[in-house]
Amino acid sequence: MTEQLKSGYSIAWTRIDEIPQTAWDALAKPLKTPFFEWDWLHDIETSGSTTAKTGWLPNHLTVWRDRALVAAAPLYVKGHSYGEFVFDHQFADLAHRLGIQYYPKLLGMSPFTPAEGYRFLIAPGEDEEKLTELMVWEIDRYCDRHQISGCHFLYVDPEWQPRIERRGFTPWLHHSYIWENQGFSTFDDYLSAFNANQRRNIKRERKAVSKAGLRLQTFTGEEIPHSFFPLMYKFYENTCDKFGWWGSKYLTKSFFEKLHHNYRHRVVFVAAYDERDDRHPTGMSFCLTKGDRLYGRYWGSFQEIDCLHFDVCYYSPIEWGIQNGINLFDPGAGGRHKKRRGFPASPNYSLHRFYHPRLTQILVPYLAEINQLEQKQIDQINQEMPFANKEG
Repeated sequence: MTEQLKSGYSIAWTRIDEIPQTAWDALAKPLKTPFFEWDWLHDIETSGSTTAKTGWLPNHLTVWRDRALVAAAPLYVKGHSYGEFVFDHQFADLAHRLGIQYYPKLLGMSPFTPAEGYRFLIAPGEDEEKLTELMVWEIDRYCDRHQISGCHFLYVDPEWQPRIERRGFTPWLHHSYIWENQGFSTFDDYLSAFNANQRRNIKRERKAVSKAGLRLQTFTGEEIPHSFFPLMYKFYENTCDKFGWWGSKYLTKSFFEKLHHNYRHRVVFVAAYDERDDRHPTGMSFCLTKGDRLYGRYWGSFQEIDCLHFDVCYYSPIEWGIQNGINLFDPGAGGRHKKRRGFPASPNYSLHRFYHPRLTQILVPYLAEINQLEQKQIDQINQEMPFANKEG
């Protein structure tokens, strides 16, 4: 349903398949991140990965002038906190003890994707301040009307963050592990950044993979075989199943199969072939790329092979990235072991508005304290990086 406002704009809350692809992508494609483009979100929604049944109800805010889409906010009504990788379960527990209903909540992020870059999508040349004010006002109104406890934007674009903080959203500091190209021209340049002990360790880990009789090959775009996409689902499913309840298996087989048709131009696969079977990969990692950025998403292997994870998820993507002008590589969620491979802790923020005054009273000062502790943790992690310039 579209609502006409006195400002001359009209507002609609809608699914991605109700929005013309060209209109949405005119807003999303200029972004550095690939995770808000129409095809990506459409594949997630139409594959059955984000539905009311799975606790991810797509409910995007769109702003129109006549028939032109001038702004949009990718949003989901959430019935739980899974698949976000920002762990607010303690907020939900506090609300429960106070007799406050925490769910549903309104969430802004690309589903299941802990990668920085969330922001309102606003057409070039438009009044961004005016549209941001309008969109926040409409979000507040929507949450009040539907008795939603809070609105949360995760992994926000750092350039966009101050604009939303000025409108009363509270920041919560987290960290990811991000590799940046420090002017490297070759993989040996990357190795030279480490101290002697870690250089030997990385060489040993890559040698362990080759000694196991594996050959690694990177595929991109049109050269990716169609069979890789359903195969990647099997690897993804297998990896998730190993971790049981915490396995984070949110995406369907249909999602992976859809990517071959409409999104393989963004996909990078690193495939590991056993020398005894050069036709079918025994392990594989799945990344996305856009501009000078690379994002690791999923991986899996049908065999337990020493150090294969490190090579297909870190070393080979870094090697490919250096050869292809990548300046930033986000390998995905979790894992302090990433710091030993040259991924420093990098701060990122989520932004939160709580609509119940008691939650606001308790959680806003709490987050300020948590942010100080998180910054100390980031500093400590980065002091422990095994770089050559730390040798003394």
